[in-house]
Amino acid sequence: MDIAEDAVQEAFTAATHRWPSNGLPPSPAGWIITTARNRVIDHLRREASRDDRHAQAALIHARDEPIEEGPVRDERLRLIFTCCHPALGRPAQVALTLRLLGGLTTAEIARAFLVPEPTMAQRLVRAKSKIRDANIPYRVPREAELPDRLRAVLAVVYLIFNSPSRGPGHRPALSAPRSARALSDPGGDQRRSQ
Repeated sequence: MDIAEDAVQEAFTAATHRWPSNGLPPSPAGWIITTARNRVIDHLRREASRDDRHAQAALIHARDEPIEEGPVRDERLRLIFTCCHPALGRPAQVALTLRLLGGLTTAEIARAFLVPEPTMAQRLVRAKSKIRDANIPYRVPREAELPDRLRAVLAVVYLIFNSPSRGPGHRPALSAPRSARALSDPGGDQRRSQ
């Protein structure tokens, strides 16, 4: 209700600035209603993408921090293991990770899961809400926690490379050989670079 009231106030403010110079529109009430509705839609769109922007900012910030030594040496896989938190159901882990790290759109994820896009959008919103409400930290899991997350990580990697909507020119966020090598030998990339 507050959003609607704010939108109507903003519409009236816009009218006081615009109407003296442009004249009254043919339907002033319609103009106010349309302007207010557009303000609400803009507000809802900004709010809907806010969680994604915050998660992406957290991931960017995490990249700037010193690299943690741990059982997963590949930084992309470390992020995937981090996103596949066991407090979420496996479908939510996979879908959220594909959205945040895999570069897939909600529509592409919905097609991969064989569900309608609005259903997948709701699942993503609920997963983000659960993370926020439960204060689930974004941290790299300890070695003992990896087995609980491995199936979801494998599903994410598989779907990144096999998303049905990706065309032949698509370049996935991960490289298939590097991912396979990192999953089969977590410390391998580190040893090869030394």
